[in-house]
Amino acid sequence: MKIAVLLSGGVDSSVALSLLKEQGHELSAFYLKIWLEDELSFLGECPWEEDLHYAQAICEKFSVPLKVISLQKEYHERVVSYTVEELQQGRTPSPDLFCNQRIKFGVFFDHIDKSYQRVATGHYARIAEQDGYSLLKTAKDDWKDQTYFLSHLNQEQVRRALFPIGGLCKSEVRELANHYNLANKNRKDSQGICFLGKIKFNDFVRHHLGDRPGQILEWESKKKLGEHQGFWYHTIGQRRGLGLSGGPWYVVQKDIKKNIVYVSRDLQEEEKARDRFLVTKFNWIHQAPSKKEPLRIKIRHGKEYYQARLEIAGEERLDLEPGIGEVIMEEKDTGIAAGQFAVFYQKDTCLGCASIYG
Repeated sequence: MKIAVLLSGGVDSSVALSLLKEQGHELSAFYLKIWLEDELSFLGECPWEEDLHYAQAICEKFSVPLKVISLQKEYHERVVSYTVEELQQGRTPSPDLFCNQRIKFGVFFDHIDKSYQRVATGHYARIAEQDGYSLLKTAKDDWKDQTYFLSHLNQEQVRRALFPIGGLCKSEVRELANHYNLANKNRKDSQGICFLGKIKFNDFVRHHLGDRPGQILEWESKKKLGEHQGFWYHTIGQRRGLGLSGGPWYVVQKDIKKNIVYVSRDLQEEEKARDRFLVTKFNWIHQAPSKKEPLRIKIRHGKEYYQARLEIAGEERLDLEPGIGEVIMEEKDTGIAAGQFAVFYQKDTCLGCASIYG
């Protein structure tokens, strides 16, 4: 099979390439260069040169051709601009979802020869075929599962995707990196938002939105506790980086018109914890949830699921506007914020996602 492998320089994608090579596939590797790595290099150390060094070493070891593709303009237009706009509106963006849907499995498709049958990455996820459709399945490793970040893909994108390490635990991937004696076998995993590299998130925000000092008020008493530099630096549920004594303090609400950030010591109060919220802009990879199977959701990347049900405008809910649904969870959560994505699952199948807005 002719496969295009997206190689980041990290261990996961390198092991994915190694496995595919061992299986005898015809491979070409691609390193995607994004605009922030040059544009904002003055804000911090950008790792792309180190990443590319490791990618080249892996490709040389397995005699796989490597091509560097610059998608800086596309990244800015389709991912970074979305992130800035969401922050400006007081919402919590999820840029990694759009990075995968719009870039890695989006415009990258348009840049490569159509003869490539699959695009392989180092994501922790699996693909299964059923009744002529491609289903996105959770990874073997619950802790590393990345279907949350892949939930915005469409059917055609999932059909062309290949995740060689989805059936492995992270420990097994590390063992394989040692087995293949990869140059990056001891390299640490990258953390944080996809396009920032080692750039600090607050520096990125300040570059685009600047500072706008405002008050930090206690939610219960409305007493002023301090000042912030702009509501866009803070998200619901945040605990660190507030600069307040006598805590821990948690961000529980934002007033974007008045530029006020509200905090509380008690994140568990009934008015701050919620078990229902509104969603819109649904993306179903194959089809909407079956009423016959229990529904689970994630509202952030991680191992935690909530048992829930989804009621969509129409026959179920005549009180909702078209295109709107309400998620009702069996437990409450204190960190639900507009702009986040709710990702829906039945058993081990990721069905898709919707944007939280109320």
